[in-house]
Amino acid sequence: MTRPSVFTPILIAGCAVLMLNFAIRASFGVFQLPIHDSFGWPRSDFSMAIAVQNLAWGIGQPIFGALAERFGDRRAIIAGALLYALGLVLSSYATTPGMMQALEVLVGFGIAGTGFGVILAIVGRASHPENRSLALGIATAAGSAGQVIGAPTAQALLHVFPWTTVFVIFAVVILCTLFALPFLRAQPLASKAELQESLGTVLIRAFKDPSYAMIFMGFFSCGYQLAFITAHFPAFVTEACAAIDPNGMLAGMGISTTSTLGAVSISVIGLFNIAGSIYAGALGKRFSKKYLLAGIYTARTLASAAFIMAPMTPFTVLAFSAVMGALWLATVPLTSGLVAHLFGIRYMGTLYGFVFLSHQLGSFLGVWLGGKMYDLTGDYTLVWWVGIGVGAFSALIHLPIREHRVAVPA
Repeated sequence: MTRPSVFTPILIAGCAVLMLNFAIRASFGVFQLPIHDSFGWPRSDFSMAIAVQNLAWGIGQPIFGALAERFGDRRAIIAGALLYALGLVLSSYATTPGMMQALEVLVGFGIAGTGFGVILAIVGRASHPENRSLALGIATAAGSAGQVIGAPTAQALLHVFPWTTVFVIFAVVILCTLFALPFLRAQPLASKAELQESLGTVLIRAFKDPSYAMIFMGFFSCGYQLAFITAHFPAFVTEACAAIDPNGMLAGMGISTTSTLGAVSISVIGLFNIAGSIYAGALGKRFSKKYLLAGIYTARTLASAAFIMAPMTPFTVLAFSAVMGALWLATVPLTSGLVAHLFGIRYMGTLYGFVFLSHQLGSFLGVWLGGKMYDLTGDYTLVWWVGIGVGAFSALIHLPIREHRVAVPA
């Protein structure tokens, strides 16, 4: 019997959409200093804009998941791409923090419509159960590939164009995702019982399940850690390393400035995350997903604690980026796969969307708290330690999750 292929046109097209989505989204931290230089806004103002973007992304995820399942995946993606592009163009005209923060709602909803919630659901529904975990890992890795190119591309463009023009360029780029739409069509490989269940029935069953609640709570720290690092790490590295090693080690690494090191660190995270996401997806096929997730959160906690306590050098920045990168989105194929395993794939987009809302609540707090504490104290130390604490909580909360699936009522 021929084994089903992992690499299908649907997976490849989904990877293309996620790569462009994340290339833009992961670059926002690079704009922290240019926007500050343009307007003199406190760090917390642009941080709030990114925080609002993350919150809107989280709120929009279950909405777009439900829209995709009700009206079709491709219509949801079209709406998401248009909102994403519109938000970027209008944001380029923002002249006050309030304008920027309000417009980032559009960007956040656009990310939701072209991001993990919709695309992973398409990939999950179209994948054979034997390949589902690995396919989700590969799709997640595509987002990491976007992260590899996103921040350095933004940094390179900022050497040529003002940040406002770069936002418009990115708006055109996200519209290119629409070329993938003809390939994102498939019949879901769901059971007859799953197809007969209504969305309301599945949601009630999930909301009553303590395991679903624990998955929801556990995903919070993932969002906190990732959003804080994406939004603030480039600026953190630029300032911290400028005071420690302005020339020596950086020059030896072929990196000209500490701002370039900040952008490169985000790229390194994305590069190592490609392997980490695929490997996590492959492991999810063979081992308990909840224990893998607990292990990832434990490793993140230890890596962050070691980094913040060690002396800061360009080498420790890149080493931490590599370690964190390997763990970065490794949670996504395992968390989405666990949701699909427990509650089926028919309404995976909506169910994962609600779980992802917790992720984005964490993202909002990580980005906003980072900017707020920097303005109050002049550094990010407390924000790092909060991330370490919530990471330890996530490691523990995954352990009691029930991993066997309850049969769908006939």
